Amino acid sequence: MKKILFFILILILTLPGYGKTKGYQKGSLYIEKIPEIPSRLIADLLPYQNVHHASFCDWLPDDKGILIRTRLGDVAQIHLVAHPAGFRKQLTFFKEPVAGGLVCPDPEKPFFLFTKDSAGNELNRIYRYNYKTGKIQVLTRESSRYRAIKWNNRGDKFAFSSTKRNGKDYDIYLGSADGPEDHQCILKQEGYWRAVDFSPDDKRLLVEHYVSANESYYYILNIKTKKLTRINPVTQKISYDDARWAKDGKGLYFTSDQFSDFKQLVYHDLVDQKNIPLTRSIPWDIVDFDLSPSGDTIAFISNENGITKLYFLNTKTHTITQAHLPEGLIYGIKFKPDGKELAFVRNSSKTPGDVYTLNLKKKTLVRWTYSEVGGLNTELFVTPELIHYPTFDSINGEPRMIPAFYYRPTGFKPPYPVLIICHGGPESQYLPFFSSLTQFYLNEMGLAVIAPNIRGSSGYGKEYLMLDNGYHREDAVKDIGALLDWIEKQPELDQTRVAISGGSYGGYLVLAAMVHYSNRLSCGIDACGISNFVTFLEKTGAYRRDLRRAEYGDERDPQMREFLQKISPLTNADRIKKPLLVIQGANDPRVPVAEAEQIIRAVRKNRVDVWYLLAEDEGHGFRKKANRDFSYYAQILFLKKYLLNR
Repeated sequence: MKKILFFILILILTLPGYGKTKGYQKGSLYIEKIPEIPSRLIADLLPYQNVHHASFCDWLPDDKGILIRTRLGDVAQIHLVAHPAGFRKQLTFFKEPVAGGLVCPDPEKPFFLFTKDSAGNELNRIYRYNYKTGKIQVLTRESSRYRAIKWNNRGDKFAFSSTKRNGKDYDIYLGSADGPEDHQCILKQEGYWRAVDFSPDDKRLLVEHYVSANESYYYILNIKTKKLTRINPVTQKISYDDARWAKDGKGLYFTSDQFSDFKQLVYHDLVDQKNIPLTRSIPWDIVDFDLSPSGDTIAFISNENGITKLYFLNTKTHTITQAHLPEGLIYGIKFKPDGKELAFVRNSSKTPGDVYTLNLKKKTLVRWTYSEVGGLNTELFVTPELIHYPTFDSINGEPRMIPAFYYRPTGFKPPYPVLIICHGGPESQYLPFFSSLTQFYLNEMGLAVIAPNIRGSSGYGKEYLMLDNGYHREDAVKDIGALLDWIEKQPELDQTRVAISGGSYGGYLVLAAMVHYSNRLSCGIDACGISNFVTFLEKTGAYRRDLRRAEYGDERDPQMREFLQKISPLTNADRIKKPLLVIQGANDPRVPVAEAEQIIRAVRKNRVDVWYLLAEDEGHGFRKKANRDFSYYAQILFLKKYLLNR
């Protein structure tokens, strides 16, 4: 009888579909294993969800105000603000979020351009909005990517990049402000190309060929003859960012790492081909800049150890002065067409992003938007401390130090449970931005939050950026292990209750950390993370595949393929022994949904609890408020159960 029962059990276990987790549908969300959301949690989180922010798009002509991007409903749309602290007049009304809001330089053409995709598929189309009539016209066809829009100086043409030729390579086109007639292809090349800036006479176009975070090239394209001329043709690999054509047409301003480990602001003389570094006194990356309409001033932003600062440079004397602004992150700078004001966004751990302008003559700061924070007292929000912890390798005989932002909860007794947050990229950087979810973890759950900028992060020089490339990928995972070592030595932190969370490449780090340090972690949250580098590189969007190969390695090379398979979390999924929450967009073109589903199947074989949240109308990350809200519920419930044991 026992033998019969045994064979019956074996038969049941091998039946198709046995043990398959049943999910359920909630609107556009497909859900597995996530419990019903308690009404108490919905009420507690509600103030943290009713938070808004604003980003600057562009100036309108004739002192008619500014365009901003903000979310008042479910997704972000473009709004008009006529004056400081004025009413936000919504201009676009779509079910999908929009981006852009680039105003035509010709005041006689009351247009701005914006882009929109469908359900997160990143196939952005270009639209034209007439802000006098409210009429919207689509300028490009479906099934291709359109991006990197740049108006010319006259305002009758605009350049943009598109993959419409073959779905892979970004060619550059010239479009008309007057209508959607066939766009003129002015540059057809392999790889990723974008328009950077038009010459003052609009006859030439500065274009960039981007290869990787460590390698790019600038060329001047003669629009009429199609002749392409490389500038600054040196043998070393250089990374460029943005650029502006000097107003006299005789030179270029750009940022590059040619003369330093960091990206400096440089003037390139087109006549004698000389380069003049302008910001040697600031040993950090210059991450954004704009040239005044008169050409006599450059406003630029430096990223100094994760803190941004605003400076002004006199283009004649090359003297630099700092603008002393309230503490916070600054980005999106742009001069007003008359040159009298500078617009930017200010964000901090205590305040969401809002648009400000700086009157350059009076030196007065004016706030244009006042974003809501759900009635919360943001003075109680936590500002992180910048820390550095030692990792496994050394520099000049001293331990390499990894920077991280450390948030300590208030109103709770130590030792605190810990949540490690891993940023994506990997060529990105965690900055102390406003996050209502992080503040909920701190103020309502008593979690300590640590966000490390492990090797491969931007902001710390090109050498640091390249430390994780190719065969060094798992050195970045070792930096997470070193953080766990540091946590063990902090009396105020509970080393027995540590969770890890991350999205995209950060999701890979979550899975890899759970492979290597499963015995030291309580649980993990993986949002659209890479589970197998080979399948990821083979299935990620064709338009970005070569860009990712430059970072991770080329899976077509047999030796590299073997290495990538060896280190992939999916290959080592049997070592993941702690609960996992996986969050994914069904239309993700960057990290396809298969990356999530294959790691879920593999980890469930370990008899490990795996929760799954799939949004059928999202791509790489959740952009719709309703979906994002539910993902917050899921993450909080998951951490309460497996980190706090509640």
